[in-house]
Amino acid sequence: MSEKYIVGIDEGSQSAKITVFDVKGNVICEARESLRPYNLPKPGYVEHPDDDWWDAICKASKKCMDKFEGNKKDIVGIGLCTIRCCRAYLKEDGTLAQPALSWMDVRVSEPYKHVNPDVKYIVASSGYITHRLTGERKDTVANYEYGWPVDVDQWKWSDDPESYKATGMPREMLFDLVMPGDVLGKITSEASALTGFPEGIPVVATSNDKAVEGLGTGCMGDKTACVSLGTYTTAMMEGKENLKGTSYAWPKFSSVPNKFFYDSNGIRRGMWTVSWFREVLGDSYVKMAEEKGMSAEELLSEEAEKVPVGSDGLMTVLDWLAPVEARYKKGMMIGFDGRHTRGHIYRSILEAVAMTIKGHVDDMTNELGVTLDKIIITGGGSNSDLFMQIFADVFDLPAVRNTVNGAAGLGSAICASVAAGVYDSFEEAVANMVKIKDTFTPIPENKELYEKVRPIYKDITNHTDAILQKTYDIFE
Repeated sequence: MSEKYIVGIDEGSQSAKITVFDVKGNVICEARESLRPYNLPKPGYVEHPDDDWWDAICKASKKCMDKFEGNKKDIVGIGLCTIRCCRAYLKEDGTLAQPALSWMDVRVSEPYKHVNPDVKYIVASSGYITHRLTGERKDTVANYEYGWPVDVDQWKWSDDPESYKATGMPREMLFDLVMPGDVLGKITSEASALTGFPEGIPVVATSNDKAVEGLGTGCMGDKTACVSLGTYTTAMMEGKENLKGTSYAWPKFSSVPNKFFYDSNGIRRGMWTVSWFREVLGDSYVKMAEEKGMSAEELLSEEAEKVPVGSDGLMTVLDWLAPVEARYKKGMMIGFDGRHTRGHIYRSILEAVAMTIKGHVDDMTNELGVTLDKIIITGGGSNSDLFMQIFADVFDLPAVRNTVNGAAGLGSAICASVAAGVYDSFEEAVANMVKIKDTFTPIPENKELYEKVRPIYKDITNHTDAILQKTYDIFE
């Protein structure tokens, strides 16, 4: 019997990633294409240039298919996962009527205003890519959250006319919805020519990108949380109901039909801050790392490993992108003295990510009334042993990383494997396709120091917000 393969598409805020898996979750080949820098036409507006979503997928998939040495006829499905909370406006033919909006654009949280007569359809990022791949006007219900006229409890468009008035979105401007694990359509001849995917392969619905990532980590049950180290960094847990009136556990559609995933509050520019610091150091640092046979992040991590736990008192506040309701907030580093080096700054950023997420996870688990016994760390940052140890120490829990840390791609493949009948259930697919690589356990003396620092860290903005509110009027 010939081997079967599954493709996972994962398009996030920074790149499009295409991965071919076998049915045991092993990576056969992969490729990625970076997205271009955002267009920022005015304060609060964050747009993707030209046809960047689609172009990046085409380029990445072509590269991936060129690497693939198996028989393309043995590819049984493609799982599609794209960034959540975005919005695209389409012409009648399904092409973009205007630039697609990033999740960071203030307009995605506002009702739609029909000012462009070319706009025929309003869709999430997944709906746009579905149409480009299949020609179908369908999308996964699980990528439609806030700001859409959707009935979350019933997993469908709302039956209430008022919800369409409130969002400014008539039903005729919206695609039809399907459940995660359902087939959206098949690769068209045109899409095949542009992507390298074989014509006729089923494209399978997944969910919002964070829920797909959670599925790809194997995060199930109420004793495990998954920390997603992305541009938006957050923690997630599996849930069974659409919670109402919560403050710290935010119910989202799961990748498993009729289940939910709970988000904690998050960091709006979490791992982006790491990239920012690397870019601040400039090309000379990147070149120095390359001469040592390392990436800039690997060299920074090596320097940070020599820094004491707690970064000799240097603390970083990660408000590099202020929330809409408090635009005066800014990122900051506080506590410098003559001991501090590049490594201190880098370690301080990593510790800030872990301590901030720890606070959010505590709020979530306290609200849910559950106690964790482990955390799963996913995303590129989980490649760092230092970062993994920091998480274990800050959380005082075993911190696990999986063999595949591109969990959204694997989660997409899991959805496709169920649709293709490779596995009978999502649980069976997870059991066969998700594998643990390493577990980091807390170091007692590190845990004790972080327990002393965390209350102080949490209190910083209570003292600095007043200063930032004054300077905001000057430097807005």
